[in-house]
Amino acid sequence: MRALLKPEIARHMGVVLLKPGKELMSIFAQGRVLVECQPDNMAHLPSGKVPDAAQPLREDRVVQSFFMDERVIAAAGGLSSLDEWLRRRGKNCQYPHSNYHHNELVIMRHHPGSILLCWHCENELREQTTEFLSQLARENLIDWIIDAVLHQLGFNRERMLSVAELCWWASCRGIAEAIPEELARQALSLPKEKIESVYRESEIMPTVTATSILLKRTEKVPVISADEIKPIKPIVAVQVDPESPATFFTRPKRIRWESANYLRWVKSQTCACCNQPADDAHHLIGWGQGGVGTKAHDIFVIPLCRKHHTELHNDPVKFEQNYGSQPEMIKNVLDRAFALGVLA
Repeated sequence: MRALLKPEIARHMGVVLLKPGKELMSIFAQGRVLVECQPDNMAHLPSGKVPDAAQPLREDRVVQSFFMDERVIAAAGGLSSLDEWLRRRGKNCQYPHSNYHHNELVIMRHHPGSILLCWHCENELREQTTEFLSQLARENLIDWIIDAVLHQLGFNRERMLSVAELCWWASCRGIAEAIPEELARQALSLPKEKIESVYRESEIMPTVTATSILLKRTEKVPVISADEIKPIKPIVAVQVDPESPATFFTRPKRIRWESANYLRWVKSQTCACCNQPADDAHHLIGWGQGGVGTKAHDIFVIPLCRKHHTELHNDPVKFEQNYGSQPEMIKNVLDRAFALGVLA
């Protein structure tokens, strides 16, 4: 809560008197308050309560599609965090078209977010899908994401969130791919692209999309998490080429797939046998991979501690009888890598 107050100064006593009124007395109940000079953009406002900073991004149609992206919702904390946010912030039922409201409030999930309703209204609206409810759920979702972004960036709720700050947050959370093209152009201060209905061939010029520029510039931006800093980009990007030149050869020469980044990530995991810190990335052996003087592809690796790595190479058959087959272990490692965005 903010207030714009006119002080009465008793200079000889060194005392400043403020008259906030009953509505604003709660500001002083928390102990210390922040005092600052009146900004120029508030000179026209009357004394009293000042509304929280308006969020233009809340009404921006381009940004709304970004806010409703599943990756953005997950980065902000997930829908369960939205529910908790609504319980903390809401004190009344959000459905105004009812003559009766129960004093018990509940959360009703409605695409794309959630709505805070009283018990009576929740029973009435549980199976309904209307544009009004969708709009209400969408506004709750956007307000919660903006609040979460401001909190994660270290700002208070009274700050107006800018496009550049929103894109920076997305980059730090590892979801820069979710930023729409038009939003990326705004963040990079690129001119709005004019699209004509008809072009001459001489007028067609190749251009680079703003999203690709943004992704390239944020490749080394660290991901901000509650526990530790992790790289924003997947450790290795697996490209798929269904028409690779080698596929047209009668006897193509095999190329071994290598990735030092992926091996480094595998070594950072726990041992597949004992869950202790891994020392090595073991390459698959005994299953038709590799050859004389070479190894299996770097994708077919298992994190193992030095003890179990030695045990596997000494007797692969006995090892698989005790701990399971190597392909099964590799499948589990790949599943985790894709689920965490290490492989993309």
